[in-house]
Amino acid sequence: MTADVRASATRATSTDEGRVTLHSFSFGPHYDPGNLGFGPLVCHNDDLVDAGAGYAEHPHTGLEIVTWVLEGALLHHDSTGSSHVVEAGRAQVLSAGSGIRHSEVADPASGRCRFVQAWLAPTTPGGPPTYTRGEAPPVGSGLVEVAGGDGLPIGTAGARLLLARLGPGDAVTLPDDAAQHVFAASGAVSLGDLDLHAGDAVRLTDEPGHVVTATRDTELLVWSFAG
Repeated sequence: MTADVRASATRATSTDEGRVTLHSFSFGPHYDPGNLGFGPLVCHNDDLVDAGAGYAEHPHTGLEIVTWVLEGALLHHDSTGSSHVVEAGRAQVLSAGSGIRHSEVADPASGRCRFVQAWLAPTTPGGPPTYTRGEAPPVGSGLVEVAGGDGLPIGTAGARLLLARLGPGDAVTLPDDAAQHVFAASGAVSLGDLDLHAGDAVRLTDEPGHVVTATRDTELLVWSFAG
């Protein structure tokens, strides 16, 4: 298989008051011309935010923004009028379309918040912005579509975010798609002769259908791209 392993320790780090962000791709001042994206995926940030801290209102245009909350809860407000608390184990999709403003702050009542946020290029830019959020997938049900497919709708054709919560020895088979970005948000897994630990990722671009086996309690996030 063609596997590009990206260890957690190689991620660029941004810090601000009450916030630490780890970047899987070139981002802002951490410019890396050799790591601008993977298929339509142009950002994969891992944020740890203190209660009450986060991102003040700011604009986005022409992006599909998918957020998965791992710990705590995230307060979301945007210029479409959406205002929600997104708890751990839930996802949100913000389609920026022709332009939107939003803020994201760790809910003070829930303490520290950790979330992973991905940005994808839309298939058809423009259009009105939209916001959706989803219920927590059931535990122990293998790989569950969180966004794309049967999950929350996203405007990037052929893209799916899948989640698995695995105990030691549990295994899942990756989709038969052209490419996958496999991220161990917590725990540890094996993939063939590869071992991934918390924060590690691997980008796979051929021979689909690989089996991932957890060696510890693990939360696994997989972006899968058809075509």
